[in-house]
Amino acid sequence: MKFEEKFDWQLLFIMCCFITVSVIALYSAQQSPQYDSNFAIKQLVFYSIGAIMIGMMLLVDPDDYKKISWYLYAFGNLMLFALVLAPDSIAPVIKGQKSWFQLPGASLQPSEFMKVFTVLVLARVIAKHHERNKKTLKKDFMLLAKLVGTTALPLLLIMQQPDLGTSLVFIAILSGMILVSGISWKIIIPIFLTVASLGTSLILMAIKTPQLLDKYLGVQQYQLARIYSWLQPTKFEDSSGYQLVKAMRAIGSGQLYGKGFGDREVYLPESQTDFIFSIIAEEYGFMGSCVVLVLFFFLIYRFTAIAFNANHDYSSYAMVGIISMVAFHVFQNIGMSIQLLPITGIPLPFISYGGSALLGALMAIGFAFSVSYHQKTYMFGD
Repeated sequence: MKFEEKFDWQLLFIMCCFITVSVIALYSAQQSPQYDSNFAIKQLVFYSIGAIMIGMMLLVDPDDYKKISWYLYAFGNLMLFALVLAPDSIAPVIKGQKSWFQLPGASLQPSEFMKVFTVLVLARVIAKHHERNKKTLKKDFMLLAKLVGTTALPLLLIMQQPDLGTSLVFIAILSGMILVSGISWKIIIPIFLTVASLGTSLILMAIKTPQLLDKYLGVQQYQLARIYSWLQPTKFEDSSGYQLVKAMRAIGSGQLYGKGFGDREVYLPESQTDFIFSIIAEEYGFMGSCVVLVLFFFLIYRFTAIAFNANHDYSSYAMVGIISMVAFHVFQNIGMSIQLLPITGIPLPFISYGGSALLGALMAIGFAFSVSYHQKTYMFGD
């Protein structure tokens, strides 16, 4: 087949729509007097670098990603470990987190790339397990242990930074891949119910008896501020609830059709990153917000179609991991902007400003293009 017949034009069109939305939103965000950077141009530069990366990844067969997945996983963990040991001159503490390497003229956040590396290696773990083992309850427990153990190492290193938001993304990836791994529901349901109950209990403890969290888990009062500001943002408007209150006012003031491009009235600091959705909602209202949500729906739908049509189980498992990653990012980012979820500092994929976050997300897109490009159609089935 010719290149133009194998290439995924639908996925390319969706990505072009995201580029347009991102650049318009960032151009509006940079009009604030507090900024002297051109976020829109920088985002286009990152997208250009990502396009080159996607072009290179497209030509690599998914089987080759399977072969090198452990090497990528090891490299990613080495980067995370180096980040822990690096001096502040190389890895400065920014907003209480040591998550970036400071490079000349740029910064690098290893955890953004580690998300994709973890997806690739978890997919290999699942595929190899099923190739070598017959399904039994004991073998299902073994597979669960492998998946949890594989995810635990990067998760613990990221929690050391500490970066709660990114840690939650890894948990979402693990959860999504467990659901499709073939592990018996007799194991999955009790575990998920236990985790949900534990999470609910911790939130209730944070509200009712925060001193117990401090005593037994070492959770400090300032670390609980996000929970308090999430539940009662107006009460903490002058401190930890400031961004949430401003974000909700911006979104609400957009009403149905918005105020129009550049006509924002609500000041929201650092809106080009975690709260880019509030800019879109204020300027283009409910209708503009729906356009963004529909774009993400089509992206995940396309990912799902690629996963179903993949030639090998490994590619399908990896695509589920990517779907889990993107879906959680969208749900968490928009959810925290409308008080549905606590603020965790997770960007909106493909739209928020940020080099590492965007390139990490485009790496996932590159793998999706590869799976789609190397799909084969058999006349008499597999």
